[in-house]
Amino acid sequence: MLILLPPSEGKTAPETGPPVDLEALAYAGELMESRRKLLGALAALAELPVDQAVSMLAVSKGQAGEVAVDAVLDSAPAGPAAEVYTGVLYDRLRLPELPRRAQGRVLIASALWGVVRPADRIPYYRLSAKAKLDGVGGLAAFWRPVLTAALPDKEGTLVVDMRSGAYAAAWKPKRATLLAVRAFTEVKGKRKPVSHMAKAVRGEVARALLEAKKAPENPEGAAAIAAAAGFAVEPAPGYLDVIVAG
Repeated sequence: MLILLPPSEGKTAPETGPPVDLEALAYAGELMESRRKLLGALAALAELPVDQAVSMLAVSKGQAGEVAVDAVLDSAPAGPAAEVYTGVLYDRLRLPELPRRAQGRVLIASALWGVVRPADRIPYYRLSAKAKLDGVGGLAAFWRPVLTAALPDKEGTLVVDMRSGAYAAAWKPKRATLLAVRAFTEVKGKRKPVSHMAKAVRGEVARALLEAKKAPENPEGAAAIAAAAGFAVEPAPGYLDVIVAG
């Protein structure tokens, strides 16, 4: 089993430590060139007029300081991705508490790094999948061929997808079994997708799957583990639907 997580908009900036070592990140050989190109494009934003830079970075004028932060990522302190990424999903998942073996079943999607492992050391940065940088264009399209060539995609492998649509667009396996987790509320027999609570649900389901004594090998196994953990689940083709109280 492989679990794909989204990054988080909220991040904790490491206060000390050496900077990111690109050669130590997941799939360094395959993704190195693309990561360096993006780091260069982010550094170049600092030379542009503020209005243009924030527009390309897809942040508000009140977040203009992020442009300067992104300009020096190669020298900023770095820490484990499992601790840098925060937010609702990560609060519920509590990734740093999980054993190394469980963390080894996780890849975190990133607009900047492509993917990272929980233990990969990265700095605080600001780059969402919505950004469009000079010489790069849309980030999902930028990463798609690189990730397709690099990431494992074998028949018989279960890939549990917790990513949002913008990050899922960057890579989907063609041979492995993809199982996306969705959350719904049900009130008086009517079902609606949920947004903010979906992050909490995905974090909790991911933790249940990673804590299982045996990793699931297929959608039915994942559904059984989630149900045993107390979730109301309904399998659907390509999806694990979790029903929460309305």
